[in-house]
Amino acid sequence: MTDVDTSAPTVTVRGDDTPAFIAPVAMENDPDALFAGDRGILDADVRRVLVRILQRRFLLAENSPAEWKLLLEHQQMIESRLNDLFVRLVVDHDRGVAYKEQVRSDEVDVPILLKDEAYSRAETLVLVYLRTVFQRETTAGAPSARVDVEEVEQTVLTYFAESDGTRASQQRAVRTAIARLDREGIIEEESEGRYRIGPLIEIVLSAEVLRELQRWLDEQTTDAEPAPSDEIEAVASLPEEQTA
Repeated sequence: MTDVDTSAPTVTVRGDDTPAFIAPVAMENDPDALFAGDRGILDADVRRVLVRILQRRFLLAENSPAEWKLLLEHQQMIESRLNDLFVRLVVDHDRGVAYKEQVRSDEVDVPILLKDEAYSRAETLVLVYLRTVFQRETTAGAPSARVDVEEVEQTVLTYFAESDGTRASQQRAVRTAIARLDREGIIEEESEGRYRIGPLIEIVLSAEVLRELQRWLDEQTTDAEPAPSDEIEAVASLPEEQTA
């Protein structure tokens, strides 16, 4: 058996002169490679930003300034890589938010890489309250909006019915919802039990969606019957999508 010389690419050719195998270049002979067989062209830091976009729901300039800077510097290249996967990059410069969307088309057969993921009933109710407070405060000229967990609970719990479980379980659902929204960067805990509402809330719940949800909640209060959970979740789905 003859050893393969890895100092240069080896090509095995069939009778029809078609290359059958190209040996990978050893890392020591390809200083730009990050790992054996690497064919990527992006720098390591830019690749990490691309992975963060795929991993996270949102990339926030405020929380990740270094990654945000790299994203803006290499936005066209990152968009190209995502477009190769039929995924669209959305960059909101005013709010300092970037997120991804699944491309869908009636003209092109698009394999679905991402899937929609709706918020739960409790999460949606919390979002509606946060969005209402944010809109009220910013419209009044306040630089930011803040809420206490107790006031969130007090309002949201009024939309639960007896069939939604015990009051303790309902409170746990609200607290769990708040914790998720905190992890996603929609709110930020500044002190124990007190949260600042970030501008991301405007992307998650547009003014149009907010009006629709408020209409449902008003009808729920009038009829004394909760709106179906699947209806609320369908309206409050995320503007970007979770990797399948």
